[in-house]
Amino acid sequence: MEYRYRPQGVCSSEMIIELDGDIIKSVKIIGGCPGNTVGVSKLVEGRKKDEVIKMLKGIPCGARPTSCPDQLARALEQI
Repeated sequence: MEYRYRPQGVCSSEMIIELDGDIIKSVKIIGGCPGNTVGVSKLVEGRKKDEVIKMLKGIPCGARPTSCPDQLARALEQI
C-alpha cells in the first residue's frame, strides 16, 4: 500500500512510502539533498518498518532538531 507524508522542518516536501505488510518496498523523497535522500531510500528498502523507525528516529540535521531520516521515521510511526 502507498502512503504519502508531508515532512516538517526539513528541505524535503513529500515522502512516498510503499509497504507490503510491515516491510518497506520503496521510499521516494521529494526535495532535500538528493544523494542523502536517495541513499536513505535504498538503505531502508526491504527492512521492517519498526527496525527503520528505531534506526532513524531522532537524527538531527545540523542545528535543526529533525532531519529527512527522522521525518521518515515519524512518517512510518503514523502508518
